[in-house]
Amino acid sequence: MQTDQVSELLADVADRLILPRFGALKSSEIQEKKPGDLVTVADREAEIELARVLRSVEPGVLVVGEEGVFTDPSSLDLLPSAEHAWVIDPVDGTRNFARGGADFAVMLAEVRNAVTVRGWIWQPVHARLYVAELGGGVTCNGTTVSPPGSSPREVPLGASYLPVPGEEYADVTVVRSWGSCGIDYPKLIEGEVDFLCYRSMFPWDHLAGGLMVTELGGRISTDTGIDYRAGVIGRRLLSANDPHLWQTARDALFGD
Repeated sequence: MQTDQVSELLADVADRLILPRFGALKSSEIQEKKPGDLVTVADREAEIELARVLRSVEPGVLVVGEEGVFTDPSSLDLLPSAEHAWVIDPVDGTRNFARGGADFAVMLAEVRNAVTVRGWIWQPVHARLYVAELGGGVTCNGTTVSPPGSSPREVPLGASYLPVPGEEYADVTVVRSWGSCGIDYPKLIEGEVDFLCYRSMFPWDHLAGGLMVTELGGRISTDTGIDYRAGVIGRRLLSANDPHLWQTARDALFGD
């Protein structure tokens, strides 16, 4: 599919299956997959529809969706070796979405032989579409996104979804993230924060945003320095707007 066609697909699915539930979910339409991990009827229906369309264009393509993996993890195991795959997060920031908060996104990444070649982040309520293509940079609503440049802060500022042990003693400032990678990564590449830190490394959370970071000259790697891609796992995942900031944040947060 052409990039614009995929963008239109994300917007269409959000308009039909996600936004009509925004602020109108019934309690029966919200469930816990495990304690604290919510899923809604919008997550499930949107993922099914996105997967259906992607497979209709290319029958047999591997589709890895957050909700599908919860019920059948085998597709996640196949991702690193797949010649071609799509990775879906139908509603990233489900907790925000379920309580009527605007900070959620639909995210999609295209992966070829473990390399992310295209990524989309669509923020339906904020009406912002971020698209990245390998070697082609990043756009927001069709306008080229430029690297944020040198940080204006004397002490680097980062966001973490969960607290980082020792962060209160680090030579960086860490705040709680916006509760959605589809909000966090755009904040990073726009320069609102200097780095992001996560405990989980699920591909639907990080592949699209990670491509945006690297296309703009930043770095996304585990705390041991392994560059992130499909199949990489570790203790912590750190993204920063440039390699120097990555190293500064890594050393401050995790030491030697």
